[in-house]
Amino acid sequence: MLVLITYDVNTETSAGKARLRKVAKQCVNYGTRVQNSVFECVLDTGQCLQLKALLSEIIDGTTDSLRFYYLGNERKAKVERVGISKGIDVQKPLIF
Repeated sequence: MLVLITYDVNTETSAGKARLRKVAKQCVNYGTRVQNSVFECVLDTGQCLQLKALLSEIIDGTTDSLRFYYLGNERKAKVERVGISKGIDVQKPLIF
């Protein structure tokens, strides 16, 4: 399945900068960088679970975030978030 992985790692501290490098290094091992913090990965279920576990151990869930966009053959894409949630819920109405 095609999985789009995005991440946002807080780099205000040296520990955050180290986490950012570790996350990027793991993602490079599994896929192709298409933007600074965005990777396209073709993974089977086992690889996907393994990568998610590796990245979840690296990030600080209180300041960093990961998103996994599962873009398989299904018509509905599933988005899974790990860590802080930034952005909007696209399933809810937008009122400005």
